[in-house]
Amino acid sequence: MKKLTVAVASKNPAKIDAVSAVLEKLQLGAEIVPVDAGSGVSAQPFSLEETRQGAVNRAQTALLGKYDLAFGLEGGVYVLEESLYLCNWGALATKEGRIYTAAGAQLPLPERISEQLRAGRELGPVMDEYAGEIGIRHHKGAIGILTSGLVKRNEMFEHIVELLAGQFLKDSD
Repeated sequence: MKKLTVAVASKNPAKIDAVSAVLEKLQLGAEIVPVDAGSGVSAQPFSLEETRQGAVNRAQTALLGKYDLAFGLEGGVYVLEESLYLCNWGALATKEGRIYTAAGAQLPLPERISEQLRAGRELGPVMDEYAGEIGIRHHKGAIGILTSGLVKRNEMFEHIVELLAGQFLKDSD
């Protein structure tokens, strides 16, 4: 069987690690290539639909590099009952034109974070200030801070990648 070439539509270590971990667990022996791929949505997606679309756009853009598969992973927020919730989406695009999508963990954001997002700021820098750290989006992520380290960003994205890979493998049977 030909070795798969798989694009990860990001240079973010948490996203690359998530895809790598799942593909290693599946023993696919794939070559993984990080690719800069824009989301085509707001820098801070503000709905489930926009966050999902960002993941799809990233996967489709990365796939243009002539890879077999491409994963796009996107974090965002959405409003539910007047509270802002963290959300995460993933998309898997295939060279045959298939698109698979899946969502992951969702939890409410503290009001002091929500206020800043509603004022137009992005979650990453807000979380850095909230936690007194730098570059949170590249390792533990907001999910790590908000779960006291019980769930890290790469682990959350691993679950989404598993959901995507599972759909793909089911269709490949």
